[in-house]
Amino acid sequence: MTEQSETLSNLMHEERRFAPPADLAASANVKEDAYASASNDFEGFWAEQAERLTWGTKWDRVLDWDNPPFAKWYTGGTINAAVNCVDRHVDAGNGDKVAIHWVGEPEDDARDITYSDLRDEVNKATNALISLGVKKGDRVAIYLPMIPECVFTMLACARLGAPHTVVFGGFSADALASRVEDCGAKVIVTSDGGYRRGAPSGLKPAVDGAVAKLAGGDAAVEHVLVVRRTGQEVDWNESVDKWWHDVVDGQSVEHEAEMHDSEHPLYVMYTSGTTGKPKGILHTTAGYLVGTSYTHWAVFDLKPETDVYWCTADVGWVTGHSYMVYGPLANGATQVMYEGTPDSPRKGRWWEIVEKYGVTIFYTAPTAIRTFMKQGREIPDQHDLSSIRLLGSVGEPINPEAYMWYREVIGGADGPDSGVPVVDTWWQTETGQIMISPLPGVTHGKPGSAMKALPGIEADVVNDQGESVPNGSGGYLILRKPWPAMLRTIWGDDQRFKDTYWSRWPDVYFAGDGAKKDEDGDIWVLGRVDDVMNVSGHRLSTTEIESALVSHPKVAEAAVVGATDETTGQAVCAFVILRESAVTEADENGEGSDLVQELRNHVAKEIGAIAKPRQIMIVPELPKTRSGKIMRRLLRDVAENREIGDVTTLADSSVMQMIQSGLSGSSDA
Repeated sequence: MTEQSETLSNLMHEERRFAPPADLAASANVKEDAYASASNDFEGFWAEQAERLTWGTKWDRVLDWDNPPFAKWYTGGTINAAVNCVDRHVDAGNGDKVAIHWVGEPEDDARDITYSDLRDEVNKATNALISLGVKKGDRVAIYLPMIPECVFTMLACARLGAPHTVVFGGFSADALASRVEDCGAKVIVTSDGGYRRGAPSGLKPAVDGAVAKLAGGDAAVEHVLVVRRTGQEVDWNESVDKWWHDVVDGQSVEHEAEMHDSEHPLYVMYTSGTTGKPKGILHTTAGYLVGTSYTHWAVFDLKPETDVYWCTADVGWVTGHSYMVYGPLANGATQVMYEGTPDSPRKGRWWEIVEKYGVTIFYTAPTAIRTFMKQGREIPDQHDLSSIRLLGSVGEPINPEAYMWYREVIGGADGPDSGVPVVDTWWQTETGQIMISPLPGVTHGKPGSAMKALPGIEADVVNDQGESVPNGSGGYLILRKPWPAMLRTIWGDDQRFKDTYWSRWPDVYFAGDGAKKDEDGDIWVLGRVDDVMNVSGHRLSTTEIESALVSHPKVAEAAVVGATDETTGQAVCAFVILRESAVTEADENGEGSDLVQELRNHVAKEIGAIAKPRQIMIVPELPKTRSGKIMRRLLRDVAENREIGDVTTLADSSVMQMIQSGLSGSSDA
């Protein structure tokens, strides 16, 4: 990222600050001194956090960094993730405490699962896997909707020492097969289907397709364990398929857990790679559990005796692993798990759930927040959200205006000295744990900024030479030291691991995000370096222009891409979703020429003429993955009139057809 001085810095002048509430600050789990403690004794700090867990054998060494970039944490120690997430809470006398308030998408479909219930179900699932021939070290693929059996299976795998790979329940048969083949899973756990926007959606057909594709090869699947969820018809192969209720329900609730080596593989999670072949990110047991449980307790200021926590992420993504399963359960939390979408059977379903269960900590993605902005505040305003004491954001940088809406409408703020803290968290599938975030009892909130690295984490923003940039400048976001929950390698490909994350600067982790330090030294994550445009020699961040657009009162969400331009090298092209109250202002063609011009001028006013979009298209939706991330690659295809690339990971592939048809009827404004 050269010519740093040419990078625009409109976001660096955010003046709004929100101090931690006095009562939260006074009783916060983590206070200001944690930063100095971690800085003065890095390994001692992480040893202290490890003491929060239950070990079989204590470690000999906190960190082995003798062979970078291959880290080992808590070497010589033994531990079991399932024991830490379940058994120890029951043993401590908390068996009657609710672990999971599970809510199905169909109304009145709910279960409260106590920690004792959870122990019984996990032990039965463990014994069932053993009966299917699964041994320590074998891999198990999980392809399930957001139902309790998904958590039972993950923890059963962890208990047994069989690494799991959870594949999101919307991926195709081919996507599932490639992941099963890469990690060599011998068993797939799935269901007949799940509920999606009020209707049953089949899952088993994709598994059948994957099993057929792998049949006869080295990666042939031995068993498919099927949960009956929707009752829909499924094809059945007697030699492979088995019903969960037949295999699991009759198993013993007793299982003696083995303590595994600290570096024993816990799970493989696949994430997209530039080559098209997914990368199997390997996380191991002890460091991952230390990192996720500590950051969950610290960042969300968790009080397990009184809090009701809700992370809305699907378990098919890393957020669901770290902050819906392993982190919260290791901490003995009571949490909500919801099967469906936020708008089924009606808009406001999430707020009904918050009100019913008295949710106190709520963690969701900016894309969901912007969807609620689009719908208007009158929907959440119909519900009592006063139980909420902390809000979190995850998945991508949050626009300042989305932050403010979240804080005011969901967090109840009616002025700078009221409302609840918002923790804007930066981390990745690869990091396993939150890396950069405000601490709610310490940090003044600043809309749009992830603020600073957590205690025990050393993050920086550097230039091409790997040198730290001064405040007010941008560059590459890097991590200078290992951290407990870090990925250990890419499954089966150590060289790709080194090339992808560690090759740019010696022993420095870089995963492709750009960032800036503002005048206070606080970090603003700008998204992927790939999403930086070069317009007439000026390097512009898509995130900054998107934030300028979302700051307009008529805009709910925006995505910006750079398209090839003969004059400027690249031109700014924007795709905009309007708030529902403003939709009528678009003309019959969906173009809204007057509004488009208004928005172009707004960007010029907020940032400068150089950032003024060449083209703005008003669209009903944006192409998003099922985890809510905008697929800007596909929008670049549209902007440059190319054939649309692979859409299999989109939540709704028809979105691209809507956008293309709209574009054919619009012109440059």
